[in-house]
Amino acid sequence: MPSNQFLYPRFEELTNLIKTIRNAMKIRDMSKCLEEFEQLCRAFLKSKTIVDKEGVPPFYIRLLADLEDYLNQLWEDKEGKKKMNKNNAKALSTLRQKIRKYNRDYETEITSYKEVRLFTTTQNGRFLRRCLKIKKNVHITLTNKERTYDLHLKNLDIHYERHTSEKKKEDRKKRHRRKERLEEEAEEEAQEEGEGEWEKVKGGVPLVKGNLKMFAKGTEINTTVVVKKLNEILQARGKKGTDRAAQIELLHALANISNENNLGEGILVKIKFNIIASLYDYNPNLAAFMKADMWKTCLDCIDELLDILFNNNNIFIGENIAEDSENLAITDSQPFRVRGCILTLVERMDEEFTKIMQNTDPHSQEYVDNLKDEGRVCGIIDRLLGYLETKGSTEEVCRVYLRRIMHTYYKFDYKAHRRALGLQGETKSEQDAEESEGEDSAFIMDRLCKFIYAKDRTDRIRTCAILCHIYHHALHSRWYQARDLMLMSHLQDNIQHADPPVQILYNRTMVQLGICAFRQGMIKDAHNALLDIQSSGRAKELLGQGLLMRNMQERNAEQEKIEKRRQVPFHMHINLELLECVYLVSAMLLEIPYMAAHEFDARRRMISKQFHHQLRVGERQPLLGPPESMREHVVAASKSMKMGDWRTCHSFIINEKMNSKVWDLFPETQCVREMLVRKIQEESLRTYLFTYSSVYDSISMETLNEMFELELPTVHSIISKMIINEELMASLDQPTQTVVMHRTEPTSLQNMALQLAEKLGGLVENNERIFDLKQGVYGGYFNREAYFCIFYHVVFDSTI
Repeated sequence: MPSNQFLYPRFEELTNLIKTIRNAMKIRDMSKCLEEFEQLCRAFLKSKTIVDKEGVPPFYIRLLADLEDYLNQLWEDKEGKKKMNKNNAKALSTLRQKIRKYNRDYETEITSYKEVRLFTTTQNGRFLRRCLKIKKNVHITLTNKERTYDLHLKNLDIHYERHTSEKKKEDRKKRHRRKERLEEEAEEEAQEEGEGEWEKVKGGVPLVKGNLKMFAKGTEINTTVVVKKLNEILQARGKKGTDRAAQIELLHALANISNENNLGEGILVKIKFNIIASLYDYNPNLAAFMKADMWKTCLDCIDELLDILFNNNNIFIGENIAEDSENLAITDSQPFRVRGCILTLVERMDEEFTKIMQNTDPHSQEYVDNLKDEGRVCGIIDRLLGYLETKGSTEEVCRVYLRRIMHTYYKFDYKAHRRALGLQGETKSEQDAEESEGEDSAFIMDRLCKFIYAKDRTDRIRTCAILCHIYHHALHSRWYQARDLMLMSHLQDNIQHADPPVQILYNRTMVQLGICAFRQGMIKDAHNALLDIQSSGRAKELLGQGLLMRNMQERNAEQEKIEKRRQVPFHMHINLELLECVYLVSAMLLEIPYMAAHEFDARRRMISKQFHHQLRVGERQPLLGPPESMREHVVAASKSMKMGDWRTCHSFIINEKMNSKVWDLFPETQCVREMLVRKIQEESLRTYLFTYSSVYDSISMETLNEMFELELPTVHSIISKMIINEELMASLDQPTQTVVMHRTEPTSLQNMALQLAEKLGGLVENNERIFDLKQGVYGGYFNREAYFCIFYHVVFDSTI
């Protein structure tokens, strides 16, 4: 007997997979069966063109039937199921459900195959097999215990075939002729009744296993009929075989019919709600984003829905309106009542816009084109905001306010920035022109956020509003307002209990706060704000701007999808190179003077581990050439500052390359550069005094003024603060304007002796603590203290 592969060479891939499945069935390997069955289904879809021409191959039907029977038999065998391992038992359950659903599409073919299989196993099987071999035309009647069968065998092959190709062609011709005849009859009837010409409808997948007609001929179109048809269309939603695009077209057609028959705005609003919901459900996968045509249609539908609501004050919508209590018909006394929530639709629209931006290449023109839709999205949110301010609840107003805030907080507004700085020289006409343009973003943020602070009852919305408000203050250099709002909110105490999107927003806010402090020249505050983010080494991940490759192995595919949905769109990103540069420069201005002041201090602690790591990397370089990257520039500048050479340090920090990479990205680049020059001069002066104070008996402040190009009052102020804080052991001689060194600092040898004494003291203390555990508490404590003091003074005095 020839093999399936020989009879059906076009289905070679299918036959090989079926052979593998049957081998797995013999050894009861359910995991293998499940895996191969899924590959078989995909391979069958690839062969769809051949299947449409020649029909479903009989060996494929035979496998589906045999596999379903086999799985049912295993499922009923409880003893056999107990002996299975966990993976096989789980695969059995999954495969059983899949095969039951899959076989529904081939019920007729599987039933016919089982009947033929039943006949061949009865007492007349020998006669049937002989007829099949000689390919006779036979009509027989068979009887068994269950029922009587009439079977007509006509030129059957050894494999059962449902239809021949000739019969299929003949059936297609009949259907085509029947369809043409029906269309001609319908066209003649329409012309007789004066209803105009019929329009051909595009073919496609039926909604649910059959064609869904809109309305029968002669039906009176009223609200009840339209609602019934609407429910009929919606019943197909989510079912297998439903053509979602066709469903949306039907809903649009139903809305047009409602308009043509003047059924009122109530039923139109209900249809619009369902059209928008169907557009959102077009992609069943949550991670998928809407295509361009669907997105434009969605925006148009929402605009049309808002137009209807604004133009008709007698329409009341709400989630709490039950379907039984809806009023969709036109009445003079009662207003329209429709079940639905316009706020939920707009929130989902905003989320879809975010998904579109997340899934678009940020360096393409398509991203720019999609970003242009944000103006329309904000316009829809503004319209909804105006509608809910009059007809919405306080909770709904807070929710839509937050949506508006989320589209405003990260954008730099030059008009608001100028007003905050109080720029002089503006004429009255310019100010009047600005006021006529409307409120700037600072007024909008202040008004929306304060309403949420006062009215909102949920912690999440209030938290997001506070963080956005702080971010906006910091972005526009309002440092003190941003800092005070952060301290008063106490968000840093319990932010770890918030959900991940809120934590990402908090991290973004802290980073922007640190950058704002840096622009204002508050280096220590800037360093403290950026420390947690930069010291983790995961700034990209913590800010929601991407996933780290080294952590990919720690998360599965589902976790990766969830984290990608949390990513911030590219146009909201914070420049990571700018962030790192601000942090490293702040650490340099703090760490270099501290290192010079505590050069021989054994208890010296690092202010910034990341900065020290960059210094160590620079020291390990075998060849030191001109700096190329931003990090190399900061390391080279640090070495120059350590020597007190502020000019070289300045040239490494501020140059053409660093300007293009970092400093030109700030809104007021010249102010930032001037601040940096001043800070470098001041900290270089402090470092110089710490490093070389032991060399001088006295030094003139005029000399320091010339060396560091600082004004004399500034030099005087810096040295005075160092003396007051006991950082520099010196005094100021006012008549001569000199700094007199006291030389009370220990020498290097004395510093080393002090370190040795401290280490020995720690060793003695540890030994005595162990001794106390054995001999009792306070054993010889005071004697040990006296001994240690004597030892300390002997060592110290011997070095003098």
